[in-house]
Amino acid sequence: MVDEPDAAIADTGTASVADRASIDVSLDDSVTGVAGVIGDLGRLDRAVYGAIADTPTPNLDVPLRELSSLANHSKIWFAIAGGLALFGGETGRRAAVSGVVSIGAASLIANAVVKPLARRRRPDRDGEDVPDAREVPMPTSTSFPSGHSASAFAFAAAVSKEIPAIGGPLRGLAGAVAYSRVHTGVHYPTDVIIGSIIGASIGDVTLALLRFGKRRHTAASPHMRPSKGNA
Repeated sequence: MVDEPDAAIADTGTASVADRASIDVSLDDSVTGVAGVIGDLGRLDRAVYGAIADTPTPNLDVPLRELSSLANHSKIWFAIAGGLALFGGETGRRAAVSGVVSIGAASLIANAVVKPLARRRRPDRDGEDVPDAREVPMPTSTSFPSGHSASAFAFAAAVSKEIPAIGGPLRGLAGAVAYSRVHTGVHYPTDVIIGSIIGASIGDVTLALLRFGKRRHTAASPHMRPSKGNA
């Protein structure tokens, strides 16, 4: 009976080693599974890109190329913001400021934070035989996520909350800009999908912060609060 504790300890040690081995195998399987899913998504992404490149769309090629170029440096969104500020009254000016600030935040996050981390190479446009009529200059930055898409949806999200009546057209235009980046061959589909999600989220958050800041400013400014005599 004296040897029984030693046997128990040995059994426990064997069990611990077996448990650790089981955990290691489970982790390896999990990593392999995640890598497999990512690989499948990458192949699907490239397949969709190739299908778009292979589909003849002569009536869309030039308009989408021009739209993609108009979105460079957010020119199209700044133009819309200018129109809102000039002709939209106080609400339009507020929407323009919200939209422009959202563009700045989305561009910073997408281009200065996420792109350097992801470091995804641009598509092989020549290898996929993207028609020449679609082509815009290939950017020198990395591919993921799409900065154009992020800026487009950030502007649309912020302005739509301020002026709901134009939300549908703005989001439609943002979607067209995002798709144009795939059509012209400079981005994979997932680049613009994730870029759009980032942009829309940043637009919502930026607007919420601006509104919060305005409420704080109003509450802290006595001359902006109604006097007791006018209450």
